[in-house]
Parts: sequence; structure tokens; C-alpha cells
Amino acid sequence: MGSKHSEHGQPESGVAVSDPARVRNIVLVGPSGSGKTTLAEALLAAAGVLSRAGSVTEGTTVCDHDPAAVRQQRSVGLSVAPLLHDGVKVNLIDTPGYADFVGELRAGLRAADAALFVVSAAEGVDAATTALWAECAAVGMPRALVIARLDHARADFTAELAACRAAFGATVLPVYLPTADGLLGLITQRRITGADAVDANAEEVAEMAAARAELLEGIIAESEDETLMDRYLAGEEIDPTTIVADLETAVARGSFHPVFPVCAGTGLGLSALLDALTRAFPSPLEHPLPEVTDPGGRAHAALSADPDGPLVAEVVRTAVDSYVGRVSLVRVFSGTLRPERAVHVSGHGLADRGHEDHDADERVAHIYSPLGAALREVPYCVAGDLCALTKVGSAETGDTVSAPEDPVLMAPWAMPEPLLPVAVTAKTRSDEDVLARNLSRLVAGDPTLRLERNAETHQMVLWCMGEAHADVVLDRLRAGGAEVATEPVRVSLRETFAAPARGHGRHVKQSGGHGQYAVCDIEVEPLPTGSGFEFVDRVVGGSVPHQFIGSVEKGVRAQLERGLQDGHPVVDIRVTLTDGKAHSVDSSDAAFQTAGSLALRDAAEKARISLLEPVDEVTITIPDEHLGSVLGDLSARRGRVLGTTTDANGKTTIQAEIPAATLLRYAIDLRSLTSGAGTFTREFSRFDPLPSALASQYA
Repeated sequence: MGSKHSEHGQPESGVAVSDPARVRNIVLVGPSGSGKTTLAEALLAAAGVLSRAGSVTEGTTVCDHDPAAVRQQRSVGLSVAPLLHDGVKVNLIDTPGYADFVGELRAGLRAADAALFVVSAAEGVDAATTALWAECAAVGMPRALVIARLDHARADFTAELAACRAAFGATVLPVYLPTADGLLGLITQRRITGADAVDANAEEVAEMAAARAELLEGIIAESEDETLMDRYLAGEEIDPTTIVADLETAVARGSFHPVFPVCAGTGLGLSALLDALTRAFPSPLEHPLPEVTDPGGRAHAALSADPDGPLVAEVVRTAVDSYVGRVSLVRVFSGTLRPERAVHVSGHGLADRGHEDHDADERVAHIYSPLGAALREVPYCVAGDLCALTKVGSAETGDTVSAPEDPVLMAPWAMPEPLLPVAVTAKTRSDEDVLARNLSRLVAGDPTLRLERNAETHQMVLWCMGEAHADVVLDRLRAGGAEVATEPVRVSLRETFAAPARGHGRHVKQSGGHGQYAVCDIEVEPLPTGSGFEFVDRVVGGSVPHQFIGSVEKGVRAQLERGLQDGHPVVDIRVTLTDGKAHSVDSSDAAFQTAGSLALRDAAEKARISLLEPVDEVTITIPDEHLGSVLGDLSARRGRVLGTTTDANGKTTIQAEIPAATLLRYAIDLRSLTSGAGTFTREFSRFDPLPSALASQYA
């Protein structure tokens, strides 16, 4: 971001509207390769924003401006491209279709009021497509469909429409039908050829009659317009303007999903789609606002998309530009954001992802309308609109922006848990500071990325959504000037005693002045898994003075943390202090701590020490047809299946316990086993004995 213009010839100044009713926030959703970015480019050109459409393969599109997106020829991040059509500002929000970037999709859903679901006429509906549809449904997002790439050699609009209806329901109905040279409008009964529209002839009217009747009945039923239904059933010819108004109501309710045939390459259907976006899609006034509280968690008065209301906005994405620094993409939900004004930035509830709770007052210098990477200055941004802010240093993705005199906090949207660990290290000492700075910027902008500094393995681990996400993260780290290497991720093991043992600790030193004198004898016995550590005092006769009993325990505990044989913490043992000796002058707290540590090490030399590995409880959801291959794979991972359940949607959920060391690449492997349809969650359960044959591999 940061440039004011590009080779596409977009204007330097942005478009600002004063009425939320004249804003449409449309998120483009669909599987990778379905044509979302190409469609956005074609719509921008059709609306006159671009002098010519760019190309994904050539890396010249507005939305795929990230170097990683250009290299991979697919979107890897959310991008906004506004256009103006019939006096309505349409913010096209292009999102990645690949599962690794679902966090970008959820940010787009948060910023949008409706989704344009893009499928290819040549690809059918696969598991990845239905998963994306479910993402939209989970947040109640109104959806329409575009069947794109109609110029593909294998394109079949009728077959793709049937597949969509089978997958998404009977309320998926076409508004237009493609013909050899144009479109037939089912509502208007007009034939569109290029820029011309004429009334359909008698043969065409007859051809579309059945599809038109189903469409009108669906629109009227889902808009719940009983008066119009009575008029329709009575045989009255309904004015298209009335039908379109009911279509907008049905779409806004989220229960009706119109279908538009579009070909970005030939321009087929672009003008019809632009008309639909401005006339048949809901405005921000119809979209419910997220829950709002004050920073202390107390309920706040309900808000609406009122430009004159209190300022409430949200940072939906954060990027770092090499020229202007941090760029925050903001959705304004209430009030009006203006330049040269103070705002309050608040972020809470994401400490587990490395985002500590924070509150700060900042000053907004300029407001921009983003067009891909370009920033075009605007005088204000009203409720319902999107804008970009620069140099708001404390702002992170998910933060709330509000008025300093009335600070509020918006409920965060749900983010998926990253499940692929990648251990990173700076190649040289001089790279360490650069790596640390770049990591903090990446984590601030990407809530799906979690940074873990593991004190036991001494590794810096990035938890990513998958291999593609990890590749993009590493690319961005290196682009920031850090020489970064990766190394195998190590799991945190534990040690324990395999059998009882006795230990003797003697710490006696005399070097002038006060010496050091402490002797103790202990018994060590293993405890059941998960018992932790117990210390028992069975000293008789005062051989270890009472004030030094705790010192022995401190020394034992310190040695437990340091480990015994392989340096892993020791767990699940009971240590009993049975005897010892003290000196009236030379005994001390430090001396008995040292003796306690020596006693435990002496016991370890006499007993067999077992390694324990972490075991996770894993919940895996897959289509039924992949059950056999997934269960076979779990067996190979030394997993233990606890149970399976099957639902009415053809999905099976598996509960299993699996060693964490075998799950390091499971995010990649499960996707491969299930053609991208499998998902899983994991939670630490306990430490179990590591098979002796594997001890050398994981130690």
C-alpha cells in the first residue's frame, strides 16, 4: 500500500459517500481458482475505475498486490476495491479461497454486509466450496452466487447450477439464463446482448417461463410479502421494480440466494451484476451490528449505522507498507471518522494469540479509500463504509476504534486455531533484532498466527494455519530484511522414575570462615500419570532441623525443573526425606538446598529414568467416505480412538488421543487424506511413557 496511482490509471482521489444507504460492502467468497480476483478486476473496469483489467497470471491485478500472491498466482490476503455505480459505492472485498487463509475470509465477512459466492462453471462443487459456504452461513451472511468462467472449454452453467442447488438448497435460483450471445433476464423478460437490452420474443418468453415462475415464487415467499403473493397467484403481472425490491428483502434475510451467470473474459453479465449489487443487495442499514461493551465489559447502548451516532469502528486487517508503515483497514459501524481527530484504540481478549490487552489514544491524520495497494485520500468515512488509516501505531487487527470521551469495545469475531508449528531462527546474530521486529508486526496483523517462545525447547515457534500460510509468513519475514531459517520442531518431554530408589546427598565444604554442611537421605517412588510431585517429611529425632526441611524440598524442586538425564522436567514422583545431618554453625538454607538436589541426582543414577511424551486429545471431523483412511493413519501415529459419531450431513467426528510428536504436520496430512475436507482441534491431555524404541528419536 501507499502508492497514489498505478499503471491501471485509477484516479488519485477516493470516493466518499455521506449516506450509508449508498454503500454496499460485498465480500467475494469462493474456492481458490474460481475467478474471484478476475471478476473483481472486470467489475472495476466495467465501472470505469480501471482503464483496463489486469491479469492474475501476469501479476497485474489490483487485489493481488502482495508479492506472495503474485508468485503463487492466488490471493493470500484480503483486499478492498471500491467502485461507484448509479451513485452507490460498492466496496468489493476480495478474499483468498484456500483453507490456510480462512482468517482473511473471516475478516472479510466481518467487514461485509453480503457475500458474492463465486464458483466456476467448469469445476463443480467440492468439499472446499461447501466449507466456505458453511463459513458464511455460520455468521448469517446474506449470499448470492456467481457462476463464472463461462468461456472455459468445460463450462456447463446448467450442471453447475444443479450442483449448487444440490449442495446449498432449493432457494438457489437463477436471475438470468445465459444464451449463445447474451442473457435472458427472468425478472424483466428482456434479452441482453452486449450493451443492448430488448424485450424477449415469444419463443424466449416460453423458454424461460418455468424458471421465471420458480424464481418469482421463491422471491415472494422468502421476502414474506403476502400481499404480493396474493397478487401473483391471482395472475397479476408484477412490475419488475417491485420484484427487485422483494429480491433485496429476501437476500437481506439470508434465506434466498440468487444466481448470476458472469464471464469476466467476455464481459457477459457484468452490467447486470453491477445493477444487482446496487439494487438487490442489502446496505449497512440492514446489517446487525456486533455486540458492544465499554472497556470494563459493561453493556453499552445499542448502536446503528448512523453517521451522526457515536464513533465505533473496527480494524479488520493490518498490513505493513514499506513506505507509509502500518496500514489499518477499518470498517466504520457507527458515527463518522474524520481526519485530524483523536480516537481511542482498544484491543482485548486475544492475549492467548500474543496480543496483550491494550488501550491508547491516537490521532488520525488522514483517511484513505484503499484500492488494492493504492491509498486515495478522502475527507471522511461514514457509518457502513470502509477506509484505511496510516500510522496508528497501537492498532492491531480486531481492535476497536472509538471516541476518546466514550471508549467502547466490540466483541471479537471467532478466529480458527493455528495447528501447524514452524520453528524459526535467525541465521546470524545480527538478524535476531530484525526478526523480532518483523515477528511483532506480523502477529499484530494476523490473528491466525500465534508466536510461542518455548522455554523448554528454546525454540521460537510460529503456529500457522497450514503450509501455504507458513510459506507466506516466511516470505514476509525475509522481505523485512531478516535472514530466517527453519528447524525441526521439538516437543517438550518429561522424565520420571520407572522404579523406587534411594538417594544420598552430602554437601560439605570448609574454606575458611563459615563452611557449608548439609546431609540428607531421600526415598523416591513413581506416582500415577498426572499426579505431579509430592514431598513427604519423615525425619525423626531432629536429624534435619525443622527450619531446613523446606530447604531440602526447594533443592529437590529446582532439580526437578532442571531434569536429570536428558534435561527434561521431572514429574509424577514422591520424594520422602528420611534422614540427614546438620552442623550447628555451618548448616544453612543454601547448603540443604544443594544437598537435596544432590540426593535426587544420586537416586536417579541408581534407578531407570523413563521419558514421557505429551499426548493430545484430538477431535477430527471428516466426510464419512474418508473414515477408513483417517483411522488407518491414526493407528500409524500411535493414536487411540475413543469413539466416533456420525451426523445427518454425512460427517463423522472422531475422538482420539494422539502423541503430540506425531501431530506436528497433521494439519497438512489430514487435508491430503480428505481432499481438504477434514478439520481437527487439539488440546493437551497428559504425559504418557514414550516407547523405548523411540526414546533416542525424540529425546
